[in-house]
Amino acid sequence: MKNIYVKDILKLVNAELIVGNQELICENFSKDTRIIKENDIYIGIKGKSFDGSLFWEEALKKGASCAIIENINITEEEKQRYSNKTIIKVDNTLEVLYSIARFKRELYNIPVIAITGSVGKTSTKDIVANVVSNKYKTLKTEGNNNNNIGLPFTILKLREHEALVVEMGMNHLREISLLTSIAKPNICIITNIGTSHIGNLGSRENILKAKLEILEGAENPIVVVNNDNDLLHEWYENNKQNWNIKTYGINNKSDYNAEDIELNGASSNFTCTIKGNKEKIKVPVGGEHFVLNSLCAITVGTELKIDSKSIIEGIENFELTQKRMDINQLENGIKVINDAYNASLESMKASLKYLSKFENCRKIAVLGDMFELGDYSKELHKKVGEEVANNKIDLLICNGENSKYISSEAEEHGMQKENIYQLESKEKILELLKNILISGDIVLFKASNGMKFFELVNEISKEEFWK
Repeated sequence: MKNIYVKDILKLVNAELIVGNQELICENFSKDTRIIKENDIYIGIKGKSFDGSLFWEEALKKGASCAIIENINITEEEKQRYSNKTIIKVDNTLEVLYSIARFKRELYNIPVIAITGSVGKTSTKDIVANVVSNKYKTLKTEGNNNNNIGLPFTILKLREHEALVVEMGMNHLREISLLTSIAKPNICIITNIGTSHIGNLGSRENILKAKLEILEGAENPIVVVNNDNDLLHEWYENNKQNWNIKTYGINNKSDYNAEDIELNGASSNFTCTIKGNKEKIKVPVGGEHFVLNSLCAITVGTELKIDSKSIIEGIENFELTQKRMDINQLENGIKVINDAYNASLESMKASLKYLSKFENCRKIAVLGDMFELGDYSKELHKKVGEEVANNKIDLLICNGENSKYISSEAEEHGMQKENIYQLESKEKILELLKNILISGDIVLFKASNGMKFFELVNEISKEEFWK
């Protein structure tokens, strides 16, 4: 393991050692006193509505060996009380976090794969990391920790790892620029350019601009793009002489194409030419978007010189992060698709298309609002309603201020009014589901995370709910 010492932190930033040992090894970092562990290095992050530095003493009492704090005055009595600990005072703990993470990253000469895109970042991360881990000891972003705090803390977990797969999210311009300056990836993946956060960024072209910031922190990277996405395809055509770009796709001719695709409810099959040989690949999750994710993983695996067998095994046995296309069968024979973590037009379309592939069952979509769409909100919710009708969903249940446009547009495109429910609360949804669901039904839950549709999934998954 490549160690970071307190003395390294003192050199990196404008810091004052209040008390403690410059030779202390800083191994595990934490920002949460609720889960702090023995000998952790506590960083008191200051946010909009809280100041983590105020909890420095609690962190030390719970076992932290060091606390890094900002704008806190330590009394002589407190210095004496914690003379066996280390306390570092800095101007800005967030900037210190970035600096330590950059320092840690520079200690490792390993493949760093960074993933961004409007949708599919987390599932792509999961499948890419599983492929890479068949050759390298791999660290990956946990859950959805893809922002300016989650990414640095992920990098600080590097130990004896031989590869790193990180996810980069954003809501505004210049956010990915910061993340890539810390991670310094040598493989940059852009999954697609859609409409997520279009309310903040104003246009898909600006979303593309924000995603392309991933290249700013990379030196001569391999750039991996979804060639079926219209804006990425155009960018590739205009920039293929300037960057080392590898493409994957289903419709457009790419470096890695899926052929002979078979889409089933719970899985998919396709063939792809890998290292000159046509290989058959089974994806353990249904949906065309997971075929694309698999192609991305094949691209990365090939570039990292992972053998074909290991690439295929990595795809066939990967597991998704929870709340993303989780499929569970309840004891009463009802199937539940929990895709309630987030939502955009693109992910809604993919989920509805996936739901439509299930046969010999009643297909029910429980849909809620998509957030951060600004002036585009009405238009994009209406497009979701059109997709509901086009995919011949049997029952539609909606909740949320803008979901009324989903309902009205589904009816406008031919869905029977008696099969559409616009409900004002989660309680009403649960009441309806309890009365109408029967064995064999399959139910999709999809909305932006703020709608908290995962609570609905949790409730109907309880045995007592059906009594």
